[in-house]
Amino acid sequence: MVFQYPMISVQACLDGILLGILFALIAYGMALQWGVMNIINIAQGDLVILGGYIAYFMYLYGIHPAWGVIVAPVIMYFVGIAIYKLVINKVVDRDLFISILATFGISILFMQLMNFAFGADVVLANSDYGTTMLFNNNVVLPNSKIFSAFISILFAICLVIYMKKSKLGRAIRATAQNARAAKILGVDTEKVYAATFGINAALCGVAGALISITFTIHPYMGLPYTIRSFMIVIVAGLGNLPGVAMSGMGLGVFEEFADYILGTEFRIGSVFLLLVLILIYRRFKLSRKREYLK
Repeated sequence: MVFQYPMISVQACLDGILLGILFALIAYGMALQWGVMNIINIAQGDLVILGGYIAYFMYLYGIHPAWGVIVAPVIMYFVGIAIYKLVINKVVDRDLFISILATFGISILFMQLMNFAFGADVVLANSDYGTTMLFNNNVVLPNSKIFSAFISILFAICLVIYMKKSKLGRAIRATAQNARAAKILGVDTEKVYAATFGINAALCGVAGALISITFTIHPYMGLPYTIRSFMIVIVAGLGNLPGVAMSGMGLGVFEEFADYILGTEFRIGSVFLLLVLILIYRRFKLSRKREYLK
């Protein structure tokens, strides 16, 4: 059907690109704190869902959920700081596997807390943005997806400018390059680590608010967003924002075509399968490199 009706391919590509831009925003937060702190945050997706619930509860109280893109990152920044102070600062200098276990525990805790506080129902913050029709009404794009992509790009640009121009941004970049040297030169690495984790949580808050407007959320759907972020980062590499953006859009297009070809029930499964294939390929590539070095 995809090949017989070209407009279905156009629909899948446009939906995938808009969706991938949102994935890239989440992945950029993971890449930032991974590069600076050498921590793989398994709770990344749960931070996203928590940000989505903030926008959803604004919607329940009569506030348009789009305001969540301002409120959610502010709240989530302080949530990220609190998580760092309570847990992450104790594992930041430890083995990478220790940080994976610690953040996995945080993920389980967040899922249970969200289930207790918000319930297990699937919810949506209805934005009433309507749709945009293209190509003689053959392609339909929800305006909520267009809004989400625009806001994601805006926040990504603002973060890049902040990282380049601000004093804290320069300190974060210096710490990412060499934490010991930065500390010798007077950089408060503890403050940098806390701010980095807070910024990551804030980006998750923005993405979560956008997801609650565009898709549905429930307490146990954080893991797929963590897997997507991890996949994008390992494909693009740390500190490679254009690569993160391209990988995110590529993943979004892949998901949409998998949805059309295999069915919605296999959409998430195809993402996990793609991750396995990428890890196998990276392992093969590393083994070939070691052979060349010998």
